Amino acid sequence: MVENAIETVAAVEAGVRDPEVVRVTDRTYFCPLFSGVTAFETDAGLVLVDTGLERLAPHIAEAFREYTDAPVHTAVYTHGHVDHAYGLAPYLLEGQSDPEVVAHEAVAERFARYARTRDHNEAINARQFGGTVELADTMYEEGSPFGWPDYPPTTEYRDDLVLTVGGERFELHHARGETDDHTWLYCPDREVLCPGDFSIGACPNAGNPQKVQRYPDEWIDALREMAAEDARHLCPGHGDPIVDDPDAIRTRLVRTAAYLEALVEDALAALNDGSPPHVDIVHDVDYPETDAEWLAPQYDDPEFVVRSVIRRYGGWWSGRPSELQPARRAALASEVASLGGGAEALAARAEELADAGEFRLAGHLADFALEAAPEDESVAPAVNRVYAARAEQAASLMAENLYRSAASYAADRRPFR
Repeated sequence: MVENAIETVAAVEAGVRDPEVVRVTDRTYFCPLFSGVTAFETDAGLVLVDTGLERLAPHIAEAFREYTDAPVHTAVYTHGHVDHAYGLAPYLLEGQSDPEVVAHEAVAERFARYARTRDHNEAINARQFGGTVELADTMYEEGSPFGWPDYPPTTEYRDDLVLTVGGERFELHHARGETDDHTWLYCPDREVLCPGDFSIGACPNAGNPQKVQRYPDEWIDALREMAAEDARHLCPGHGDPIVDDPDAIRTRLVRTAAYLEALVEDALAALNDGSPPHVDIVHDVDYPETDAEWLAPQYDDPEFVVRSVIRRYGGWWSGRPSELQPARRAALASEVASLGGGAEALAARAEELADAGEFRLAGHLADFALEAAPEDESVAPAVNRVYAARAEQAASLMAENLYRSAASYAADRRPFR
């Protein structure tokens, strides 16, 4: 099950939840606390794959130390997200030399981009995980983590890299998927696969509405390449490991690839059918059904994955002429409200639609009402109720939190910020 970062941090720091360490195989340990961290103990020291969220890393490190007292020799960042690449310091033993830090060459470019867009990233991650921008301070240590971590990469690679640590082989492979800087790692001596966020125990996070381009096409190829390794153990980027079950691992990787492929092909077929407006394409796709819990839209949503495909191949314009060079939304909202009998009438109708389960239509009217009259004493509460109700029925954590954010903004009589 994909976790909520803010809830996990709160539970661990309140002492009501302890990190759980799984002994995957000989001298190999995995901790699935929000994001997964893998520790390979070798004769030369630990090889860490990812480091966890900064606030959780001290707790994970302490839990690992119940199993091994080896110094950290090498840390591998599967990608540059804050829950994977910013928590190394607590794992280091007092007085040990700095470890080698290995990542794909694009990870450094991500850190540089984060430094330029620090406030933006704080805001969108707070919305994504907590429901409002104001909750950012419950996710991070004092000061923003976005930018350069304390331990940036010391070794970068482009396509593939083999590390030998303590006489053991660690094979690193780059592929684009959730990010453009992603690494998956295979340790053939122990038959352990660390896929990073290529595998998270849920619908692939290939369509995040607030983040930069994702790459479901290449994701499919990477999953099939990983499946060909016939790994015995899987230590995913999020979720529980699969231990000593190569058939289950292969099934998960192959079926996830097929699921993504169906979404990509259907999205492209709809795009090729005269290139209709993008919002209509998401309604024309035949979304694949699945009975696998590890493909359920717990975090990302298959509709968002389709939008990611459209964005990559279709450009930024929606395809509607009015949206090529649009009016300001406040002006449009005022005009629509005037035609519809006023913002209060739009808000009331939005609530009626929400009560009838027509949440998509309700959202449009609610937006217009709030943008036309944010200070109206009856409009903002109505819009808050519409989005709070929509959050309750959202299938994915990501959609739920974005709707909760909209409800929170409406409660403050703000359309979006």
